[in-house]
Amino acid sequence: MKYKRILLKLSGEALMGSRQYGIDPERLAEYAEEIKVLTEKGVEVAIVIGGGNIFRGVAGAMNGMDRVQGDHMGMLATVINGLALQNALEDADVKTRLQTAIKINEVAEPFIRRKALSHLRKGRVVIFGGGTGNPYFTTDSAAVLRAIEIEADVILKGTRVDGIYNADPEKDSSAIKFDHITFDDVLRKGLKVMDTTAFTLSQENQLPIIVFDMNKKGNLLKVVSGENIGTKVNL
Repeated sequence: MKYKRILLKLSGEALMGSRQYGIDPERLAEYAEEIKVLTEKGVEVAIVIGGGNIFRGVAGAMNGMDRVQGDHMGMLATVINGLALQNALEDADVKTRLQTAIKINEVAEPFIRRKALSHLRKGRVVIFGGGTGNPYFTTDSAAVLRAIEIEADVILKGTRVDGIYNADPEKDSSAIKFDHITFDDVLRKGLKVMDTTAFTLSQENQLPIIVFDMNKKGNLLKVVSGENIGTKVNL
């Protein structure tokens, strides 16, 4: 394996599968099997998951809701998704721990860096819920922050497209895909990889990002093995 310790970023929408909202158990089971393969090969896996399939704080604010209140609701949505993914992984006989940035002691551990590192070294998949625990920060920012804290080798952003393009490939059939691109080129071309705060934090800490299609079976293993899957962003 090219990467020993990874941070996998999944969007909440990814859990919907073919549904319009909520969680698709079949999609969860598929992801669990993909992640299990990595753990069996000795890769240490941490996961940050979004909550957009349940609630988005930004969307609530656009409809007149207090932004801070909305973001707290979004944090809780990520915990719900974390619990669902934890259940799917444990159904696949993968040992896990769910840690949250907001205290919900009855259902998850509070995020403690040393505990997270200990779990990873023992082969447990660590799921980070609750974002950063602060409003106005996205789960992209949480993913980069946690990746830096646990000293991950790379951030893998699992999406429904197979990399970064110069235009939206779902809308423009002539869009060109990048196999490799630098942080500076992403900023210069105005490409959307992560929100600016998360992207800048990753750049400053020289933490590479790989964007790939998580829904294609076997892609996760190929990326971690070092195959040229998706788009790699580095210095």
